[in-house]
Amino acid sequence: VQSEMRPTKAGDGQMLWLEMDVIDGPYRGRKIWDQLNLVNRSTVTVEIAQRRLSAICHAIGQVQVSDSEQLHFKTILCTVKVKPAGTDKFGIDREAKNDVAGYEPTGAGAVVGSAVRLTRPTSPAQAPRAPASAPVMPPRPAAAPAMPPWRRQA
Repeated sequence: VQSEMRPTKAGDGQMLWLEMDVIDGPYRGRKIWDQLNLVNRSTVTVEIAQRRLSAICHAIGQVQVSDSEQLHFKTILCTVKVKPAGTDKFGIDREAKNDVAGYEPTGAGAVVGSAVRLTRPTSPAQAPRAPASAPVMPPRPAAAPAMPPWRRQA
């Protein structure tokens, strides 16, 4: 629903900041964010960001994008993993947080608006705050499948 280029924390690069809305399921109305480091000293970091941006573009069916606003208000399926709370490699305590692990098209069999997949934590203490999402879309049709796509086993 929103995007912008922002400077990295170190100030030596730029990232594409993305804000998405959850449009269906128990987390409907919540938000999730992702950031793609498209300008960075690390070529590996840039390659990862470009692959993720490519996955988003393919998921919405628009391979060539010249402005991030072309990504707004498109329905995609996001896979979100919960990173548990703990101490990072620098010895800093971190809270549990959501991490967008991938993007996919909703697929021909998916119901419009059912665009959330959550990888559940192993314990209730690691419960997510805001799972993955896609932009706000029209209400889903009456002939919805019995099991939402985010609950199906792959």
